[in-house]
Amino acid sequence: MKRTLSILGIIFGVIVLDLFTKGYLLFLITGSWFPVGNAWELVPNPYLMAYVTNFFNIVFTWNFGTAFSMFNALGEYLPIILIFATGGIIGGILYYLFCRCANYERVPLALIAGGAIGNLIDRIRFGAVVDFLDFHIGGWHYPAFNFADICIVCGVGLYLISWIYARRRCMKNVK
Repeated sequence: MKRTLSILGIIFGVIVLDLFTKGYLLFLITGSWFPVGNAWELVPNPYLMAYVTNFFNIVFTWNFGTAFSMFNALGEYLPIILIFATGGIIGGILYYLFCRCANYERVPLALIAGGAIGNLIDRIRFGAVVDFLDFHIGGWHYPAFNFADICIVCGVGLYLISWIYARRRCMKNVK
């Protein structure tokens, strides 16, 4: 029971922090935490909010596609396809997380699930994901991302590291 509550706490914490950061940016631009209508019509894309350093800006941009804005030009049905695909993937991750996973997989999968749910909520609300962290070198900009994306990437990295560690430990026990 403690494990389930801690996993739910991680997932819920990621979702809350992700939605708060995105909501705060929307509030700064539109004056409302919950803009009515098509929010992407209210906010220009991209919208420079703050110059932070020579390599980092805070921007406001809509990602209608998938990771790195791939599939952006697939048309009006893309948001619906992505909502169902993401929902299915999240369902699979949650099933595995609560029914089948090993101890070392719990935190990484919770980070991945929380980040995916945070982005799914944006897709359902707006038809796009809010991205705002912009790293760049000179004129080259890495695609903008958000807190949920950070949690997903960290979760995948932790999952791979813990999986490699568990495999090595298992191989030592076999010899």
